[in-house]
Formats: sequence, structure tokens, C-alpha cells
Amino acid sequence: MNRRNFLRSSVGALTAAGIGFGSPAWAQGRREIRIGGQRVTTVDVHTHTIIPGTMELVGTTTPNNNANLIIGDSRIALMDRWGVDIEILSVNPFWYSLDVDDARRVIDYQNRGLAEICSRYPDRLVAMTSVALQHPELAAEQLETGIKEYGLKGVSLGGHVAHEELGADRFDPFWAAAEEFDVPIWVHPLGVPELDRLQGNGFLSNVIGNPLDTTIALAHMIFEGVLDRFPNLKVASAHGGGYLASYADRADYGCQRSPQNCNKTLERRPTDYLRDMYFDSLVFTSENLRHLAAQYGADHLLLGSDYPYTWNDAPVDHVLDTPSLSNAEKIAILGGNAMELWGISA
Repeated sequence: MNRRNFLRSSVGALTAAGIGFGSPAWAQGRREIRIGGQRVTTVDVHTHTIIPGTMELVGTTTPNNNANLIIGDSRIALMDRWGVDIEILSVNPFWYSLDVDDARRVIDYQNRGLAEICSRYPDRLVAMTSVALQHPELAAEQLETGIKEYGLKGVSLGGHVAHEELGADRFDPFWAAAEEFDVPIWVHPLGVPELDRLQGNGFLSNVIGNPLDTTIALAHMIFEGVLDRFPNLKVASAHGGGYLASYADRADYGCQRSPQNCNKTLERRPTDYLRDMYFDSLVFTSENLRHLAAQYGADHLLLGSDYPYTWNDAPVDHVLDTPSLSNAEKIAILGGNAMELWGISA
């Protein structure tokens, strides 16, 4: 499908879903964030979307309850109310079990769709390329195409690839490409579905499972030596990096206490690698956010809402209302860090 026909079909699918374009209504009443008299550009790095028709390419159907993932004027209007100037879009992987041909079709269709949507709101939306990491060489190609041909910024990954960890050596061709193109890598959890203990009351599959998946993913990247082999990777993750911020120092002692359980010698302490990473602000109290800043530095924190999953329907205010943060730290977290990391101009 050529670019013109793809745009035509995408607009048709969005219109059928009740999403309109071209209305000036979303431009009204935009909340501008100012700190110390300075206008601050805010960037939400943790937002989700779907491209209508993607799942249908492999014989499945997009769930009806995903309509709020589709980008349209109502999404921009909500950004205006929240005081979010720019969203960085990603799609949670559902394609890690696909063969090479299907994975190629799905990712190409989806990345073209992401580029088309961003072109409709060029000052408000940025998207990260998707890749089929189960096929590392293909993923490296998709990363290059997404960046060079479609103008996407960064790459989004799940916390694991089917039953493989991100630290597996066979993913090295992709890490090499990510390092070469010098783009941020956004790690978003997919839960821990094999952990039966997360069943039952309390939505534990998400409440515990999602931050746990991120914790495991980043730990494997560290301990399997990915960050030694590719020291210039720019890794960012959702939900404050999972549980690592609260108990990371234990990782520094594991191989000391039990060397028989370690088969690699890292070049640095595990916590040193964590301090090179970036983490979103989707923690739930000012104290949690203060702790993240103390652990990793405010210069490594990013505004994140998880939209449209409204865990926090006031993400900007969450940062503004954290009394321990200085004005300079708030400006950095709200958008300055993300703009530098993703290469976004004001």
C-alpha cells in the first residue's frame, strides 16, 4: 500500500471509530505551564496508541474497548487540559510471536501509521518506532527505517520477548543498531503472565506484575552484560523503573555473597548502570517522586502519565506539587530531559 492510499484508509478507519480531524476545538483553552515566570514545554513520554487495522493484518480483531487509544481531537483536548504540550506515543507489543513475514508487515504498517498520525499534529505528537525484537536483524532494519524513512524518534520495547529476557546475547544486533543511531530505548512492561500467584483479587497482574516485569527486564540487561557490550545505550523505562529504586543496592552484593550464582563479571556496580538510565514519574506520591530524584537524579526523570490508562489524571501537577523539587528540577522533569533525550525542538 503506498503512502497516499495508506493515509486514505487510515482516515477512513479513524472516522469510522468516531475520531475526527480538522476541528479547531482542541486548540481552545490550552493550559500553559509556567515556573518562576518561565513558560515550560511539557513532554509526556509514557502514552499509548494503536493503529487501526494492525491486528487485522494477522487475523485478529482490535478490541472495541481500545477506542480511546486512537488519536484524535479529543486526545489533544485532554492534553490541553492537563497542560501537556507534547506526547511521545508507543504501542505495546503484541507481535513477538509472529514469524518474519508477518512481523515485517505488521511493523511496517504500524510505523507508517504512527508517522501519519504525528504529521497531523506535528507540534503535539512524536512517536517511537516499533520493532520485532524476536528477529533481531529485522528489528535493526526496522529501527533504521522507522528513524530514517518515517521520522520516528526512539524505539519502544516490551519487558520481555515471548519467554526470552532482554539480556539474551542473540539480541545484540539490535542493541548495536540502537547504539549506532543513538536513540532512546523505551522499555514498557508486558506483565509476568507465568506467575500464577498474581491471580485473584486486586488486579495484581498489573499492580505487581507490570513493575515486576520492568524490574526483571532492566536487571537482566545489567547482569547479562548488555550495558557493558553497548555502553552508550540510552535506556528509559515506565512506572519509575519498577521496584529497582527502592531496593537496588541489594544487587550490588548478590555476586559478592553468592559468587557461584554469577557467571559474568561486570565492569561496574549494578547500581552504577541504573544511574545512567531514565525513569518516568508514574509513581503515586510526592515522597515516591522525591525518592526517585534522590536515587537517580532529577536529570534522569521524565514526565509520564500512561495515557489512556488513567493511573494519574494530573501528571503535570504531580511534579509541580512535589515540594522537594526545585524549579529547575521541575522544569527538567516536565520536559527538558525528554526534549534532550528524544531530540525534540521547542
